[in-house]
Amino acid sequence: MKDKLMNALLAFAGKISSQRHMIAIKNAFTANLPIIITGSFATLILNVVLSTTTTGISLAKVPGMAWLANLAPMFNAINYATMNFFTIGLVVLIALELGKQYGHDEFVLPVVALSSYVSLTATWTTVMSNGELITVANVLPRQFTNAQGIFLGMIVAIVSTELYVRIVDSGKLDLKMPDSVPPNIAKSFSVLFPSVLTIMIIAGFGMGFEMLTGMTLFDAIATWIQAPLKGILTGLPGYLFLIWMTTLLWSVGIHGTQVLKPVYEATMLEALAENMDAVLNGLPAPNILNNSFLAVFSTGTGAGITGGLIAAILIFSTRKDFKAIAKLSIPVGLFNINEPMTFGLPIVLNPLLVIPFMIAPAASATFGYFMTKIGVAIPMAYTVPWTTPPLLKSFLSTGGHMGTVFVELGAIIIAFLVYLPFVMIANKQEMVVEE
Repeated sequence: MKDKLMNALLAFAGKISSQRHMIAIKNAFTANLPIIITGSFATLILNVVLSTTTTGISLAKVPGMAWLANLAPMFNAINYATMNFFTIGLVVLIALELGKQYGHDEFVLPVVALSSYVSLTATWTTVMSNGELITVANVLPRQFTNAQGIFLGMIVAIVSTELYVRIVDSGKLDLKMPDSVPPNIAKSFSVLFPSVLTIMIIAGFGMGFEMLTGMTLFDAIATWIQAPLKGILTGLPGYLFLIWMTTLLWSVGIHGTQVLKPVYEATMLEALAENMDAVLNGLPAPNILNNSFLAVFSTGTGAGITGGLIAAILIFSTRKDFKAIAKLSIPVGLFNINEPMTFGLPIVLNPLLVIPFMIAPAASATFGYFMTKIGVAIPMAYTVPWTTPPLLKSFLSTGGHMGTVFVELGAIIIAFLVYLPFVMIANKQEMVVEE
């Protein structure tokens, strides 16, 4: 039974890990991470350094420091240029990554993908002026460029790249130029018709879909895919199932976080972006479960909250091998890297430690969720690098809320208590072996 389960998990993880579209999405999100962090820090600085109106702490409220508010336009511009153009960057990066896997590195490919995406968006919006709704033409509404457009952007980037690659590789629309024409110009003409055809097919499909259904592709995806997925992953049962699947893959030696990242990251980042936008506008953050919550309460000190296991071993273990690995794991564990524990102790394929490894992050996340529900902690609204040490991560992710920091500490203590009985059992196992 164990072999069958392991083989099934390996097959499942192998298919996801080697699937080219999943790889392209994962690599695109990773490449876009500096932009997300830049926008997040700009929002953080706006609220805790430059704001004179925020209800929380702010350096600009200190007597004599109100001049800091004059810097707000610069950081508002940074936030807009990063978080409000999140989807645009993602479309370009997915097209680049997917094209690379097909051996296509033409500069025009991401431009074709972006043009295809924009062809499906509304180019007008309505604004209220003097009590009247006025239609403004030739603009791109922010819901198509910020995190709300992620799912449509991912789908269009993949479909347009697939179309472009297949048309180019068929060679049927290749314009052959004389040898006297410079190579760069000849290459531009060779992809001319594939580029035109790809954009026209995507735009035509979007128009036809709207004529047949009465709704745009953006609205359809938001209604049929985005909303249900968000409802599942930002609800506690669905979130815990995701964490369980992640640790289950880890338990057989597969990097569960990386394997499942393409499945959950878009939804988790969208939830975080909504929080960031709300905080920027002086409103309470609406989503407890988001990308930063996951980083603090589910993968803090490493997947499985292995910081709790390190502490349990150092305090209560009598096994020299366990203590040696735990001591070596402290420096990297402080930066949320747990491979020395998972593969060195090991946790992988170790029935005794796999059980708490799967329970600890679920217990930690449940604790963090309910502490946020009752107001001891607050929803996180900022992205920080995943290697940010524990406690500092929750401090920065909430803009300096100490209640959340103490809740994170409590979550690590809960993980410690989950691991403790199994460490004690491991002590007895060693005694039996010695006898």
